[in-house]
Amino acid sequence: MTVVEQIRRRSGLSQAELARRAGMPRSVINTYVRGHREPGSDALQRIAAAAGLEMRFDERKPPVDAERAGRLLVQVLDLAEALPFRPVDKLAFPTLPQ
Repeated sequence: MTVVEQIRRRSGLSQAELARRAGMPRSVINTYVRGHREPGSDALQRIAAAAGLEMRFDERKPPVDAERAGRLLVQVLDLAEALPFRPVDKLAFPTLPQ
């Protein structure tokens, strides 16, 4: 579901009413809703405002804490080194029926 469709559903407005309030042709809203085009930030802000929503930008935290990920990696490598090593002379692949 596109962002514009999420905005439209959350507002409860039809595409035509959302377009009228945003000052855009309904066909443009429909194109955004169907995902054939992506609205620019100005258009998206107008659509959100027309739906009674506020668009704002917040700082994002990185999805991964680099320090924690590093500690986990060290633990995994330590565990891998602790495993017994048994060399295999030859890998055995199953034969396929012909």
